[in-house]
Amino acid sequence: MTVQMTDRAALLRQRTRAAAAGPALFLHEAAIDEMQDRISMVNKAFTAPAIITGWPAPWRDAFPDATIIPDDATLELEPEAHDLIIHAMALHWSDDPVGQLIQARRALKPDGLFLGVMSGGTTLNQLRASLAQAESEVTGGLSPRIAPTGEVRDLGGLLQRAGLALPVVDSVPLTASYADMAALMHDLRAMGEGNAMQARPRHFTRRAVFDRAAEIYASAFGDGAGRINATYDLIFLTGWAPHASQQQPLRPGSATTRLADALNTKETPLGD
Repeated sequence: MTVQMTDRAALLRQRTRAAAAGPALFLHEAAIDEMQDRISMVNKAFTAPAIITGWPAPWRDAFPDATIIPDDATLELEPEAHDLIIHAMALHWSDDPVGQLIQARRALKPDGLFLGVMSGGTTLNQLRASLAQAESEVTGGLSPRIAPTGEVRDLGGLLQRAGLALPVVDSVPLTASYADMAALMHDLRAMGEGNAMQARPRHFTRRAVFDRAAEIYASAFGDGAGRINATYDLIFLTGWAPHASQQQPLRPGSATTRLADALNTKETPLGD
């Protein structure tokens, strides 16, 4: 049974409000630049790309030939219909990320490429720590305020579970500077990335919590020039639909050369 982490109705409302007010899309722009660089290094032409995203406009502009797919729980993908699928800045809101990857894998042609980008790792660690300390001090408790994020070491396993070959996961950390915590939270709302967790508090938070959090943030994470820094960690996932032409791992025990010889060193028995 899939645990419902995200309130999808709240997430869609946030995206709609952000789009109407003029969204802040600098993370998408950074992700698009990185994706284009990675695709340019692949020695292969893609003729049937698809992009899964909750923010179609910037991705459609960057990849005008791609089919845009909403990031719903059930993806509108046909089996073996695409040679490139990009999951764009939405996987961190999925209640079933493995299910999303499996659906993408089934929609890839043999030797098709999957590329994903999502928020993860140390994203907003400063805000998370400041809010947690402030709420604990002011109210004596803690509430879910920032969605949990995936780590590089764990996400590679998700690619393998989805049946993708040659999995690679890496991260690109970004740092943004803000006047204060209020400016940061305004930017998050403009991204449509506010608190949309199912378990979020449904009552107004006391002003004292945010005031104290802003003090903690400025003290612990100030840049020395009267501003604060916020970390955004973009995690990139790469995998291929299996194909006979791909490099295959050797059978265990099939090596013909000793590791010690390759390293030009002397092998020492464990008992010595």
